[in-house]
Amino acid sequence: MNVLMIGDVVGEAGCACFRRYCPQLKQQYQAELVIVNGENSAKGNGITPQSANALLEAGADVITTGNHCFRRRCDQVFDHPRILRPANYPEGAPGSGLTIVDLGRVQIAVLNLMGTAFMEPLDNPFSIADALLKTIDTPLIFVDFHAEATAEKRALGYYLAGRVSAVVGTHTHVQTADEECLKGATAYLSDLGMTGPADSVLGIVPAQAVDKQRFHRPVTFTEADGPCILNGACISVDRTTGKATAISRIFLRESHDR
Repeated sequence: MNVLMIGDVVGEAGCACFRRYCPQLKQQYQAELVIVNGENSAKGNGITPQSANALLEAGADVITTGNHCFRRRCDQVFDHPRILRPANYPEGAPGSGLTIVDLGRVQIAVLNLMGTAFMEPLDNPFSIADALLKTIDTPLIFVDFHAEATAEKRALGYYLAGRVSAVVGTHTHVQTADEECLKGATAYLSDLGMTGPADSVLGIVPAQAVDKQRFHRPVTFTEADGPCILNGACISVDRTTGKATAISRIFLRESHDR
């Protein structure tokens, strides 16, 4: 079976891009499940009921998030069982970091974790993963690890290799080219990339990002416009054993003539 995992959707443009291409990607890859990182899907950043619904209506089966999950103070978003926040947020935080999707013939677990290197000082993602894996009664387990450091991402990939179907990174908005099946069992990619404006700096108007880096002063960011990119990966797994058999990157770029 095939599962699509789509990189960080940025703003209204990213949501619209996902809506345009999700149906054809599901058909092209014969995907039975679509997992999308939506932590920046709202205008500005964060996630709101409106942006979450836009992704769900466009074809997302599960929405994962990251360090911007509570930025908009819309805790009710996480009442939805298939909208996740990182599982290593402290106990009592709204929502859950784990969901089980019942497809009838199989059940698929989706686990959302966040790194701690150069990020929020959350609970240890390795320990939280260990604890949650003990509660999951299906071999089909897909992990979105929202983290900054490549070393931390690869370390978790190797730590969970053979125990989960996939570990893919999100957060940097730049797709990496290190896709592989660790130990012949767990699909891995350091970062899925981004879904949003192509002519941008991580989805932001380039001049604003330049000013921020050049002058080190506060800058109000706005979403770039123009053609979009859609980044992600298709992961093939054995539905009985949960072992990954292949992972292929998806990099779709719209032309300026669209």
